[in-house]
Amino acid sequence: MEQYEPERMSPVQLAALRRSFRNGRASLSRRSLLRASAGGALAVGGFGALSACGIPAAGKTQGGVSAEDHSAKEKTINFSNWTEYMDVDESEKHHPTLDAFAKRTGIKVKYTEDINDNVEFFGKIKPQLAAGQDTGRDIIVVTDWLASRLIRFGWVQKLDAANLPHAYTNLSAQFRNPDWDPGRAYSYPWQGISTVIAYNKKALDGIEVRSVSDLLDNPKLKGRVGFLSEMRDSIGMTLLDMGKDPADFTDDDFDAAIARLQKAVDKGQIRRFTGNDYTSDLTKGDLAACVAWAGDVVQLKADSPDVDFIIPDSGYMTSTDNMLIPNKARHKTNAERLMDFYYEPEPAAELAAYINYVCPVDGVKLYLAKIDKDAANNPLIIPDKAMAAKSHPFRSLSQKEETAYEEKFAKLTGA
Repeated sequence: MEQYEPERMSPVQLAALRRSFRNGRASLSRRSLLRASAGGALAVGGFGALSACGIPAAGKTQGGVSAEDHSAKEKTINFSNWTEYMDVDESEKHHPTLDAFAKRTGIKVKYTEDINDNVEFFGKIKPQLAAGQDTGRDIIVVTDWLASRLIRFGWVQKLDAANLPHAYTNLSAQFRNPDWDPGRAYSYPWQGISTVIAYNKKALDGIEVRSVSDLLDNPKLKGRVGFLSEMRDSIGMTLLDMGKDPADFTDDDFDAAIARLQKAVDKGQIRRFTGNDYTSDLTKGDLAACVAWAGDVVQLKADSPDVDFIIPDSGYMTSTDNMLIPNKARHKTNAERLMDFYYEPEPAAELAAYINYVCPVDGVKLYLAKIDKDAANNPLIIPDKAMAAKSHPFRSLSQKEETAYEEKFAKLTGA
């Protein structure tokens, strides 16, 4: 188990963090943006974008520290999640799936939307976890890079597979074996997040866009192309286009991807590197095509007939927000029962219909079709086998790699 040591962020990492707060995923709540934004954008907060804290080098862990499980006597669960990341009824006072779980099991869920970004939440729970104390939470939902960190520090508990029969059976193959938690011994995905290529058909005016190479090399798109200000997304998509695996690349591969993007910057091909604010430019046609987050595209397509997306033949980037049980949690068994509940197809479909992220649960499509046929047939929500096969994660980074890569990416983007 890796020993936790307090870290100081480098100036480059601090700059990356500030970028995320200003206009990246960290600056956005999820479905609230759909309601507030004229573009109807659905933010995909939190993915590996908040890289300022880095990820410790891969290694084995001894697992977390359990406490006495009070589940049998205390029929409750304390669940911390991101804002606007749960289904609600028309009154916006009740969560139907949580109510259904409570009715079935007699277990009441205290549901708290107290996660606004990964870095901030890590700072909130770190002192208690480092001191071996109960955080007051039985389930937390964090993005894969932070989940990796918590597992490596031994700050979350190993899950009991006997309490997770639906999760074990129904977890989609593309999410089963991340390098930071092989076999999902400590975590299960809450939702998946995908990075694709979006375009405005009217702005393209017949120009074909099928790949990152088209974005970078077609002179007819000069000054009308966007890439994301999040390093893992833009570099990952570029690595795939170059025939490299984002889950297994070298420093030289990273430098080659930087050089490829730098060439496009120098010749004015790339208009700018953006956070979620690309959505308005894409809708208006100021951007003809861009690297985009799938959650945005789902909503933009619904609001604008000109917006659509493609999955390059080379593949696309994917990540996950994940449920974990912190050390010293009082209600581990209850928490595992709730985690398993969301891997039953019916509640998983209800959740997917509301939040429109990539559902990590196999067998959901038929149930989702009864609620929303368009969502059920949308590969950005329910990937088919061909699309799932094209998904690629970005590998875990050491602190040294994180610092070096962010510095190079910051120089590229002018941040």
